[in-house]
Amino acid sequence: MIYNKNIDLHCSMNIIIREAISKDMSKVLELIKELATFEKEPDAVIVTKKQLINDGFSSSPKFKCFVAEINQEIVGMALGYPRYSTWKGPTIHLEDLIVTKSKRGLGIGFKLFSKFIHYAHELNVKRIEWVVLDWNKSAIDFYKKNGAHVLDDWRVAQMDFNAIKKFVNNEDF
Repeated sequence: MIYNKNIDLHCSMNIIIREAISKDMSKVLELIKELATFEKEPDAVIVTKKQLINDGFSSSPKFKCFVAEINQEIVGMALGYPRYSTWKGPTIHLEDLIVTKSKRGLGIGFKLFSKFIHYAHELNVKRIEWVVLDWNKSAIDFYKKNGAHVLDDWRVAQMDFNAIKKFVNNEDF
C-alpha cells in the first residue's frame, strides 16, 4: 500500500494533531512509560513531568513535542530535538513516536509522523533520524513505506549517566 501524504486519512473520530503545551506533560510521560514497557525496558524511564516541563517549555526548549487528541484525550505523541551533522548540517532526531495501544491502527501514528516530517521540512533540516528496534517489524515496515532508509550497517552507541561519571573520574569500566 502506498500512502498519499496529501490526503487526510478518514476515520470515524476527529483526530487533532497539535503542538504540546506544558500541561500535556503528564499524559506525555504516561505515553513514554507505555513505550518503555513495549520496548521491554519498563524501569528505564527516569525523566519526570517537572523535567519535561522545564526542558520543553523554557526560554530555550530542548525538544519539540506534538500530541494527538481524540475527544480532548491525548492518545499519542511525537517528540524530537535538533541535531547537527558534520556532513549535512542541521538535522533533527525523532526520539519517540507512540500511539497508545487501544488507539493503534486508526492512522494516528501516520498523522503524528507526517506532522513531524512537515515540521522538519519547515526547519529546512537536511535529515531526520531515529532509532527503531530490530524486532519491531511493524515500525520498520511503516518507516520504509513512508520513505525512510533503515540502516543495517550502523550500530547505536550510548553512555549512560554512570558510564559518564566513571569516564570523567578516570575509573575502570
